[in-house]
Amino acid sequence: MKKIFLFAMCAAALAACDGTSKKQQAAFEEQRDSLMQVINDKDAELNEVMGTVNEIQEGFRRINEAEGRITVNDGNMESENSKQVIRENMQYIQDAMAQNRDKISKLQEKVRTSSIGGEKLKKMVNDLSAQLEEQQLKIQELEAKLAEKDIVIARQDEAITTLNENVTALSEDNQAKSRAMAEQDKQIHTAWYVFGTKSELKEQKILKDGDVLKGNDFNKDYFTKVDIRYDKEIKLYSKNAKLLTNHPAGSYKLEKDNKGQYVLQIVAPETFWSVSKYLVIQVR
Repeated sequence: MKKIFLFAMCAAALAACDGTSKKQQAAFEEQRDSLMQVINDKDAELNEVMGTVNEIQEGFRRINEAEGRITVNDGNMESENSKQVIRENMQYIQDAMAQNRDKISKLQEKVRTSSIGGEKLKKMVNDLSAQLEEQQLKIQELEAKLAEKDIVIARQDEAITTLNENVTALSEDNQAKSRAMAEQDKQIHTAWYVFGTKSELKEQKILKDGDVLKGNDFNKDYFTKVDIRYDKEIKLYSKNAKLLTNHPAGSYKLEKDNKGQYVLQIVAPETFWSVSKYLVIQVR
């Protein structure tokens, strides 16, 4: 009887131990699964963080490429096409900078509140933030150079406009001087002559009481204008002719043509017209 009782007690003890072991195993497995879930969650979160970091770095790369396409010292920057390209690249840079700034801000918040925020990861995010600020300074410097370039272009345009105005004014002034000189030259080399009978000359008040060209009331329209450099021969259509105005001897000749009519030959024009620019010849 005692043996039966002892066997029963051992069996009960073994059953109890087996039940406890199963409970412990179940608890262990639950803890293991929970830990694996935490590890998986952290891996996913870390992968997300690293993906964002890669996107930010790619953004910086694109920004640097866009900056490289902007050549401030380009001699053709004044063209409208070049200006449009620069405006487009600057807008692209501003958009990319805004995207990176937003991503870094969200990344900083995630690292601050996340359980994965180790020191190395925090330093990486801080380095990205510093790079963003450095990039912003570079962009501000580039914008300043572009603004200065625009001012230089504006000044060049103003200088060119002023130069064109000066050239135009100078050209007009030179033209006016040329016209004045031409007119002066024309006047210097202009003379007037008239020939007619004694009565005709009196009628035009060219001859008065035996004197020639006394007073200013004679008919100037009765005279013919000549250029003393080219007009050196005057046909008088008369067989009798006499010069009434004074002209140096030897500076002219009175010769008859084949019809026996006089022709005045001026052999030294400057000398001939030096005494008077008016020539009066009486014919009959």
